[in-house]
Amino acid sequence: MAMSRAWLFRASVTSNLLLVIYLALYSSSTSSPSENNVPVLVPFTPDSAALHAKSGPPGKNTDLLLSDPSQLQPLLQEQGSNSVSVGNSPEDGGSGGGNGVNNKPEVRSSDGGVVWDGDDSALGEGIAADLVSPPGQEKDILVPSVEMVNESKALLEGGRLFPCDDLTPRPHYAQRGAYWVLYNYVRGERTFHCDQSITYSTHADFTFLDNLVPLLERWQGPVSLSVYSPGTDFGETLTRILYLRECVSPLVKDFVTFHIFFDTRHVPKSKIPQDPFTLASTLNCSAPSPTFGDNIVTYKKAKKLPYPVNVARNVARDMSTTHYILPSDIELYPNPNLIPDFLEMIRLNDSNLQRPNPKVFVLSIFEVEANVSVQPRDKRELLHMLGNKSAIPFHKYVCSDCHRIPRAKEWMTAPVTPGLRVFHVGKRHKPYHHWEPIYIGTKFDPLYDERLSWEGRSDKMTQGYVLCVLDYEFHILDNAFLVHRPGIKRTKVIPKKNPVVAKQNSLIARTILPELKLIYGTRPGCVV
Repeated sequence: MAMSRAWLFRASVTSNLLLVIYLALYSSSTSSPSENNVPVLVPFTPDSAALHAKSGPPGKNTDLLLSDPSQLQPLLQEQGSNSVSVGNSPEDGGSGGGNGVNNKPEVRSSDGGVVWDGDDSALGEGIAADLVSPPGQEKDILVPSVEMVNESKALLEGGRLFPCDDLTPRPHYAQRGAYWVLYNYVRGERTFHCDQSITYSTHADFTFLDNLVPLLERWQGPVSLSVYSPGTDFGETLTRILYLRECVSPLVKDFVTFHIFFDTRHVPKSKIPQDPFTLASTLNCSAPSPTFGDNIVTYKKAKKLPYPVNVARNVARDMSTTHYILPSDIELYPNPNLIPDFLEMIRLNDSNLQRPNPKVFVLSIFEVEANVSVQPRDKRELLHMLGNKSAIPFHKYVCSDCHRIPRAKEWMTAPVTPGLRVFHVGKRHKPYHHWEPIYIGTKFDPLYDERLSWEGRSDKMTQGYVLCVLDYEFHILDNAFLVHRPGIKRTKVIPKKNPVVAKQNSLIARTILPELKLIYGTRPGCVV
C-alpha cells in the first residue's frame, strides 16, 4: 500500500463512490441528457469508521450515515477501471429522453463496460437532493481505481488512529537566522507512522548526551535531539554521538535522530563529513569512553557564547515525524509505558478530549535525591518516594511558581488507577500565570521565541502567554510524570542583579510582548 498518498485523498474515495450512486439514482428520473459533462471530485471527512453525506431537502443539514463501506461492493465488479460515468443518455444505452430502452441508470467504466447496473438493493435510504445536479446538467464522476477503493476501505476499518501525515526525515542543511542547522544529520534507524508513537523532542550540548540512555530505557520511542555545537564542539559532539550509537546502547541507534547547529560566526574549521557514518569504522569501543558533564571546558564556554535554547527546541520540534510530541529537557526522564498509555487514551477519546478548545497534556515533574539508584517506574513508587522525602516536586527550592500544577495535592492523593486519563483541566491563569508546564502537544502548537537565550531566563514565558491568549486548555494527566536526573537543587544560582537577565527581560517587555499583542491579541488573565 503506498503510504505516500495523502490521507484525505485516500479517504475521499468512498465518498466519491457514494456520490456516484446518488447521481445515478437521481438521473433515472430525469428526462434530458447531459449537455455539459464536467468532472467532479467531492471532498470527504471520515468520522471514526462512518461515511457521512448530506441528506434531505435542499438547505437541510441532516446526516445520512453509511457505516458499512461494504455496501459499495456493487461498484467494485469491474477490476482495473480508473474512472466511471453515469450512463443515462441514448448513446450510453440509458433512458435518454424517456424512450423506454432502459429505465435503470448505469455506471460505466472508461472502456464502456458496465460496472453497476442500477441495482440499488444494497444502498441505504435517502438521496442528497442538494448535492445532485439539476435536470439536464448531470455530471460525470471521477472515481479512482479499485486498488484505491480497497486501500480506503482498509484505512477506515483498521487504519490510522487519527488523521495525520507521515513524514520522512531527510538530511539537509539550512540557515536559520544566525545559525546553520544540519537537519537529520544522524538519523535513527527505526521509523514510525505519524500516529504510531510520540516523539520526545529535546536539546543539549555534547556534555549532556550521557542522559540519552537512561531517558531511552524509560521512553522506548523516537527522540528528536538538536545539539548546539559551535566551533570545535562539533567534532566533540560527533565523536560522542557515534560512540553512544555504536558502543553503548542499540536504543540510541534505533530511536534518536540528531540535528546539529552552530552560529554562522562559529562554523567548525574542519570540513563537515557529508556522511558521518563513515567515521564509525574508526571507533574503538574498548578504549576509554568520551567524557561528559559540566566540568568540560567547551568551545561554547571558552567563547562565552549564550545557549540558544529556543532555536534548539524549535529545531527538534520541527523535525519530529509523529503527530504528537513531548518537548522536554534531556535531563527529564518520563515514566515507562507512557507512549502506549497515551495513545490508548487518545483512542478512547473520552469527553475531556472532545472539548472544543485547543489542548495540551501536562506531565507532573519531580526531583529525586542523588543517591537514588532506581527512579520511580509508576505513580505508586513515586508516591512512596514522596512519602519518605527522597522525591520532591520539581524546583521546589528554586522556582516553585514555575512548575506549580493546579490541584497538585489532589493529584498526589488521588487513587491510582490503570491506564492514563485526564485528572484535571486547568488554565494558565492566577495563581498559575507563571506556570511553565511540560506537556505532550502537537507540531501545530506555537513555537518558542528564538531571540531568547537560556542564560537570560524566562525563555518559555512568551510561548506560555500565547497559549493563554489562544485559550489553550492544560489537561493534567493522572498517571504520567517526569523525573529529573538524580540530584535535588536546593539553592538559586542566579545573582539578584544579572545584566543578562535584565537585558532579556527588557527585550520581552519592550519588544516581544507588544508584538505578540498585535499578532495574537489579548485575553483577561494572560500575562508573561
